[in-house]
Amino acid sequence: MITIVSGLPRSGTSMMMQMLEAGGLPPLTDHIRKPDDDNPCGYYEFERVKKIKEDTTWLDDCSGRAVKMVSMLLYDLPPDRQYKVIFMRRNLDEMLASQNKMLKHLGTGEAGISDEMIMDTFTKHMKDIEIWLEKQPNIHVIYMNHHDVIKNPTEVAGKVNAFLDGPLDEKKMAGVVDRKLYRQRRQ
Repeated sequence: MITIVSGLPRSGTSMMMQMLEAGGLPPLTDHIRKPDDDNPCGYYEFERVKKIKEDTTWLDDCSGRAVKMVSMLLYDLPPDRQYKVIFMRRNLDEMLASQNKMLKHLGTGEAGISDEMIMDTFTKHMKDIEIWLEKQPNIHVIYMNHHDVIKNPTEVAGKVNAFLDGPLDEKKMAGVVDRKLYRQRRQ
């Protein structure tokens, strides 16, 4: 079984990875992308994930670890393996505000695409990926809401631990959630 944390960009995937690591499930990460003001606890990325269409050999290193994967790449998971996906959801207005702030910090500026177009694209993608995931017999999914993680980290830690068959330290998982990092509130 391979554990994957997924969702749209800025949906709380790094926070969930941090929770899993604190609870005892080590992350598969290469530490290339360093922590910064937008993700002071780290991004938990593994660059080879982005090339899953060309290379799946890194999946052999995922046993007993968690790997972060943006939701658009889930379609490329090989069907010959079993996966447990913790899928992070977040209010799209909050995600977009967080993404825009991060892009500004990176100095990449506007992408030339309106916020409305991005919202429409994300909304369609979320509907499509959820329908697709439901049809995959080798992928088991739990959906976690970013707001719920911030508001009730102990409850979320318990749900995630049960989904992963109970090997994690829930108290340590909940203890790493930092409410001060919830800066783009819309709820």
